[in-house]
Amino acid sequence: MSFSAFLNPTDWLDATGGPRYKRLQKRIEEGIATEILLPNASLPPEREIAALTGLSRVTVRKAMSALVDKGAVIQQQGSGSFVADAAPRVEQSLSRLTSFTEDMARRGMDTESHWLERGVFLPSPEEIKNLGLQAGESVSRIARLRVAGGRPMAIERASLPPDVLPNPIAVTRSLYEVLGRDGNRPDRAAQKISAVNLNEDDAALLGVAPGAAGLSIERISFLPSGRVAEFTRSIYRGDAYDFVAELRLAPKEDSQ
Repeated sequence: MSFSAFLNPTDWLDATGGPRYKRLQKRIEEGIATEILLPNASLPPEREIAALTGLSRVTVRKAMSALVDKGAVIQQQGSGSFVADAAPRVEQSLSRLTSFTEDMARRGMDTESHWLERGVFLPSPEEIKNLGLQAGESVSRIARLRVAGGRPMAIERASLPPDVLPNPIAVTRSLYEVLGRDGNRPDRAAQKISAVNLNEDDAALLGVAPGAAGLSIERISFLPSGRVAEFTRSIYRGDAYDFVAELRLAPKEDSQ
């Protein structure tokens, strides 16, 4: 599909979808996410986009400004606007149990956490089951948007027994740093990874278009004693991560 056809307003611009500049911004983000617009591709001038969409140049300029602020589009004086280069992907080993902060620090990347939830709550049935909680017990929860190198990378939602993490507010940077300090750092985990299409809320947090590819990871971590210490559900950007596992040939008796 050509970009001109992709911008045809009959396919995406209606009277009930919110501010028009936001809808144009999302439409261009969809074009980038679905590779209709490739990295370094030149975008038409604002006046041409206005003519294609029927929007005012002020509206187009506002949408382009928002895309520039998010790093999706680069504007060069005298040359026009271009789709930004795809950011380098991060390779994450599946054979090591490490925290997000530790992973990014090894790559020399600064990290930030934007808190979505942090405190002690009544547990959900899923948390009771996976953490082995008893009736009447509470659960400690932390949920945050993880950012590395200025780019949103993952949404992490961790649940822990309250005696493993008595004070969720104590987690300001690395959860595993706090757990290790208290002698409660997990030493092994089981993970399940699934491919997903990001819903509107998660896509907005991660700065991508709704429906973009993502990775859903559920992890149950264990203390050296064998007790469950952590149940984590994470959503990762599909364009930011490659998960890598080292495989070894099974002994002959196991392969027969």
